[in-house]
Amino acid sequence: MSTSKRLPTLSEVLFVLVTFTLIMFLFVVQFGIPIQLALLTTWFMIMLVGWRIGYTYKEMQDGLLKGIYDGLEAVLVLISVGALIGTWIAGGIVPSIIYYGLSIIHPSIFLLAAFIICTITSIATGTSFGSAGTAGIAMMGIGASFGLPIALVAGAVISGCYVGDKLSPLSDTTVMTASLSKVNLIDHIKSMLFVSGPAFLIAGTLFLITGFLLIDGSGDLTQAESTMGALKGYFNIGWYMLIPALCVIILLAMKMPSIPVILFGALLGSIWAFLFQNAGPLEAFNILYTGGEISSGVEFIDNLLNRGGITFMMDVIVLILFALGVGGLMERTGILRVICLTMLSWADNAGKTTLTTLMSGFFGNFFGGAAYVSIITASKITEENYDRLNIDRRVLSRNTEAGGTVTTPMVPWSDGGVFMAATLGVSTLTYLPFLWFNFLVIVISLLYGFTNKFIWYTSKGDSDNRTDTKEKIVN
Repeated sequence: MSTSKRLPTLSEVLFVLVTFTLIMFLFVVQFGIPIQLALLTTWFMIMLVGWRIGYTYKEMQDGLLKGIYDGLEAVLVLISVGALIGTWIAGGIVPSIIYYGLSIIHPSIFLLAAFIICTITSIATGTSFGSAGTAGIAMMGIGASFGLPIALVAGAVISGCYVGDKLSPLSDTTVMTASLSKVNLIDHIKSMLFVSGPAFLIAGTLFLITGFLLIDGSGDLTQAESTMGALKGYFNIGWYMLIPALCVIILLAMKMPSIPVILFGALLGSIWAFLFQNAGPLEAFNILYTGGEISSGVEFIDNLLNRGGITFMMDVIVLILFALGVGGLMERTGILRVICLTMLSWADNAGKTTLTTLMSGFFGNFFGGAAYVSIITASKITEENYDRLNIDRRVLSRNTEAGGTVTTPMVPWSDGGVFMAATLGVSTLTYLPFLWFNFLVIVISLLYGFTNKFIWYTSKGDSDNRTDTKEKIVN
């Protein structure tokens, strides 16, 4: 083994990327082996390359552990949300939301309503995971009761959840992106509105039109009425069931720390299960860990609501830890750095720079398995190009969110992809075509980059493509 370290060659990087993709395909698609084992196998493949270029096992293990450490906050959020899902179902909070939703939402506008409700929830709370685990599950139940394709409903839910995850000042990814890009938080959010605003309006219109096309006239409410009857027969339904949800939303809107607030909401769910759903005190408390068991008499409702509890998240947590380890190894051995340098040498204008940022964010999710990793790769790998081209860093922060945050649920083994699939009961590749908001953010970001619209520069250059912020906003 070489005594000195070096960056991997481009051929070694390509070997890692191709082998990683091949392992994931063979394990998951071809042989049906758990994805966790596929990720664990890639550890040793990357370590082999690391050993070849001069790294000791101890150095690579330190990189692996750092990658895991950097994503541990997401693991704590998953644990908290798992407990919340379990108690909010057993406590009647989620069933009550489903019941009232079926009562007041017309089937033809439901997809738009689900999109907007999840958007409002995620903006108010700043968490896509918490929004999907509460309002999202409720919307899935309502949509299934209306007979809508479950993957389409999941697309509307996830699209809405990621509007808030991208725009809310309470979102950890929003704050982290602004910080890493060295941009004021409010300026970062304002910059994103130029992309997210049109994406939201177009996605909302698509969900509305699709709803009218799928539901003829008043729609068949037989299944919805059956669901309402089953829910009311199994749970105590009432307006007071919504109090825990309101408490959590208010506390998060007051910028209280998300993890203790979510755990507090989970505890309220246990209390509600004891007070209103005939659960014994120990049973209600144990639901935090084990989740509840629902038998409403409606199969798809039982499938949807038999989830939650900390143990429900264990497979997800193991997968994310392995994925974070992959990202840590790639960072330590310089593989991500080589990818970055290769892209930087090619990006010589705003359009190419935008594309490299989006690709860097996606690579962070694909090979690092977490939104946090993607935000780091997108911002730190490409920031030099923005400075070299005198492009304002608000464009960097906006593109980092577009390449990192919104692509997270698109990768089956990322923290967002795994969580959404497990929580909503729809596989990543099944709901992927319906993430209309997420795809629109990417398309609009690229459109702005290559047409030089809403690309702001720090100084006025000689090129006709360069313009100051004031002039560009007028355009």
